[in-house]
Amino acid sequence: AQCAQESIYNLLPRLEEKPVKPPRYISTFRPSVKCEVAKKKAQWKTMGPAKVAVPSPKTFLQKHSKEPKLPARKKEQDSKKLPALSVPRRTDHPVMGIQSKKNFINTNAVAAITGLPKKPQPIYVDRRQGDKYLLETSGLVPKYIKKKDYGVTPKYVARRNEEMKKAQKEYEAGILEHLKKRAMKQLSDEERRSLLQGLKKNWEEAYREFQGLSVEIDTIPKKIYKEKLESQMKQLEHDIEVIEKHKVIYIANE
Repeated sequence: AQCAQESIYNLLPRLEEKPVKPPRYISTFRPSVKCEVAKKKAQWKTMGPAKVAVPSPKTFLQKHSKEPKLPARKKEQDSKKLPALSVPRRTDHPVMGIQSKKNFINTNAVAAITGLPKKPQPIYVDRRQGDKYLLETSGLVPKYIKKKDYGVTPKYVARRNEEMKKAQKEYEAGILEHLKKRAMKQLSDEERRSLLQGLKKNWEEAYREFQGLSVEIDTIPKKIYKEKLESQMKQLEHDIEVIEKHKVIYIANE
């Protein structure tokens, strides 16, 4: 099979034909676009370092140059007087030579003789050899029952009791009104007569439909309809009998 594929024409060299590339597409707006981009380009977008002014060597960073500086002191602050000191100055001298002619010994003796004796403070002890405590703050002295308003009901308690009584009355009135609304209502003779006539009329209509049924009930819908009419007529007959039997009828208000 391989020998059959060999041919003498394959021994001759063949020239390779290279595909010719089409010319590259160049837009007609390329020059205008390049000009616009060159105009809008910033300095830091170009190649190389930005062209900025070089700082002078004389303007070097000095010590404490970045610290905040206080504003200059105004002359008004210097002219203000200092407040007067309560402490005497070193150059001040006390007043000398003042003497009192009061006899303190006689004065104290007269005050002790003419003065009222001091009442002893009431105390109590918890046991025979116990510690002493003040009687007034112990709670053993009936101090509060001697007040003018002792045993009198406070105003806020009386006001609260009145509010509670008022709320209770409103609640009871609401319950009575609710019970009145749900109370039984008696039917009048005219209402009873009209109700009885309406029931009889409904029974006649149901009986007329029942009479119109076919003799042979051979389908399920006919059977269901017949049972429905029978139950309806039976209920109407029961209602008519009850109303005719009782002349006084009460109904509940919804």
